[in-house]
Amino acid sequence: MPKSRVRKKSVYTPPPRTAKAKFSPPWLAPAMLASLLLGLAWIAVFYITGGSIPGMSVIGDWNLVVGFGFIIFGVVLSTKWR
Repeated sequence: MPKSRVRKKSVYTPPPRTAKAKFSPPWLAPAMLASLLLGLAWIAVFYITGGSIPGMSVIGDWNLVVGFGFIIFGVVLSTKWR
């Protein structure tokens, strides 16, 4: 049986890591929760009032886009939370 070849290069060893603790900024969690709740409240108020509030009646069904925009922004912030 033939002999296997001997490796000529040394095995790669990654450089040592420095143990840094990663923390979220203190404003992130409140901003995330506020954005999620504001989006939910915006959509709920739009449906409950039928869009009869003066500011909401101007943009009509785009209120759903505004509400979901706040919710999506909250979800994006939640991906940054550690």
